[in-house]
Amino acid sequence: MAGPSMADPTAAARAVRQARIRSRAGRVGRGLILLVASLVFLGYTLAPVVWLVSSSLQNEREIVSKPPHWIPHEPTLENFAAIFTAREKTVTYETRRAADPASGGFIPSTASNLLPALGNSLIVACAVVVLNLLVGVPSAYAMAKIRFRGRSASIYGILATRVIPDIALVVPFFLFIRNLGLLDSLWSLIITYLAVTVPFSVFILVSYFESLPDELDKAARVDGCSRWQTMTKVYVPLALPSLVAVMLFAFLASWNEFLLALMFTQTPKSQTLPIIVASFTSDFTISFSFINAAGVLAIVPPVLLALIFERYIVSGLTAGAVKG
Repeated sequence: MAGPSMADPTAAARAVRQARIRSRAGRVGRGLILLVASLVFLGYTLAPVVWLVSSSLQNEREIVSKPPHWIPHEPTLENFAAIFTAREKTVTYETRRAADPASGGFIPSTASNLLPALGNSLIVACAVVVLNLLVGVPSAYAMAKIRFRGRSASIYGILATRVIPDIALVVPFFLFIRNLGLLDSLWSLIITYLAVTVPFSVFILVSYFESLPDELDKAARVDGCSRWQTMTKVYVPLALPSLVAVMLFAFLASWNEFLLALMFTQTPKSQTLPIIVASFTSDFTISFSFINAAGVLAIVPPVLLALIFERYIVSGLTAGAVKG
């Protein structure tokens, strides 16, 4: 007769199978929960964009219908055609009264300023990106690889400037720009956007440069490279992901900025896209479909940049986050 300490092989195998089944079921359950949570978050994030694109292809009658149509019943490109032909049309009180907003043919009085504002936004954003790199890369390299007194204080001092809300800087910025005689010019936006974006750009680049081995710097110096050559020929090629992250950050911050652009620009010659799109809502008759078409046009450049540099975005933003 088997003693109580003797284990039943069949029972042991059954227990192992049950444990495996429970483990597999637990993994499947966690996977389903993660999938559902991801789909909910994705839907919550993409729903406004989907509605923006969908409504830009509808006329006014359809866009205000109840329930709303997520898929246009009669898609139309009239709203986009109106953007590119707005400069050829004279918008007066009489023509606006005669227009039927429900048909999608209504054009806001400031519609002709949309494409010039798009050009202004591109100029400002590209200039801020280039100047961010020209200023931020040497500064970050010096703080990361050159040991000098006050180095840590400099890094935290630069980062501390971003603690101040932008609205608290409007008056000092305005007085500074007015004394320079740059009000109502693109340079007023470029200068102020640099003051806002450079500190964070330097912080990202410093973190990345610090994650690269110091031996690279020493080896390049031994081989006869100057500090400038070491930075441009050794560290900058290795720092491409962080450079892309800085470029995207500076571009998006300049492209979407509204408050400073509203304060420093008064005429269409210097106004950027957010200001002109906002002006469409101040007309006495509002065309939601035209505004949404302008919004779709406004998101095209950032989306293209994100798609082109997607492989570098995450690695650039997380570079230097973990040291060891």
